[in-house]
Amino acid sequence: MVLGGMLWGIQMGISGDHSTFPAHAHLNLLGWVSLFLFGIYYHLHPATDRDRWACVQVWIWIVATVILTIGVAMVHSGREGGDPIAAIGSLIVFADMLLFGWLVIRSSPSESGSAR
Repeated sequence: MVLGGMLWGIQMGISGDHSTFPAHAHLNLLGWVSLFLFGIYYHLHPATDRDRWACVQVWIWIVATVILTIGVAMVHSGREGGDPIAAIGSLIVFADMLLFGWLVIRSSPSESGSAR
């Protein structure tokens, strides 16, 4: 996703058309930064990383980020139909963040190395 975001940024710079910048930013923040942070957390919490829900959480995030990015790009490039796509992607990302929060909260104190 980061390579896609970088290429998109280069394309915007070359063309001089930055109308889809918000979608580019969503792709980089959700698709690169957030996934990187999830990876750090799961690496530091191996028991949670081994949970099948962690894998589900990451794949939902990837799919929802793509949906959201497409919707936001459509909205900012003047294409009809982008708003509902962006809304659906946003709601899925939000629900998936709740899933990640649940995974964090339910991890045992012994696994995290400190009592909560």
